Amino acid sequence: MSAALKLALAPVLVAQALHTRWRLPRLPEAEGAREGLAGGEARHAAPLRLLILGDSSAAGVGAATQDEALAGQLSQALARHSGRRVRWQLRARSGISSEQALGLLREAALEPADVAVVVTGVNDVVGQLRPARALAARAALLQALRAELGVRHTVLTPVPPMQRFAGLPQPLRWVAGRDARAHDLALQRWVAQQPGASWLPFDLPLAPQLLARDGFHPGPVAYRHWGEALAAHITRQVLAGLLPGPG
Repeated sequence: MSAALKLALAPVLVAQALHTRWRLPRLPEAEGAREGLAGGEARHAAPLRLLILGDSSAAGVGAATQDEALAGQLSQALARHSGRRVRWQLRARSGISSEQALGLLREAALEPADVAVVVTGVNDVVGQLRPARALAARAALLQALRAELGVRHTVLTPVPPMQRFAGLPQPLRWVAGRDARAHDLALQRWVAQQPGASWLPFDLPLAPQLLARDGFHPGPVAYRHWGEALAAHITRQVLAGLLPGPG
């Protein structure tokens, strides 16, 4: 979006952003354990080690428990899809940007992981971070994941279509959607050039009834769809070339 148009809309956008912050309910992160083992008897002896890292959606805001949130839905779906047990760990906090994700990663010791799922982007848009700066932060994060935790593949989730967030008024919703689209196109092009990384297209249902009551975060049904999509992507496009097949 042009700087001139944003400048012209700035008084309205600032007023709407402040009002939205005041009006929207502040939902808590999902309760429950942030690590665990999913799947029972598996065809492969060694568990697949999964790390989920990111912002409020990674933390499960909009769901009551981690079982209903992304971490629980993804780990259970991945165990079903892959036929492996999944040892998962979650490191997430509401409000973090792509630049803050690296600091979050290093706050406390994490176990090594085979696959990481990184959920950032909305707060880059909200904080008016330029796409190039967000990509530089993700590059540093991918390097740290490989060097410090032995991650062999990282899935970066797309920046969601914020123009479909019912909790945002117009024209703020339209402007945020345009910015989110620019961030996501840049992310998609960048990931295509990164070895050991992939981008998952966003085709989740975001009807108002599938969002949390703030109209901004996913609800449990949306988290279930998201977990299934990520599990299918990891099983089809990542594990086939990453780990030995079931014996």
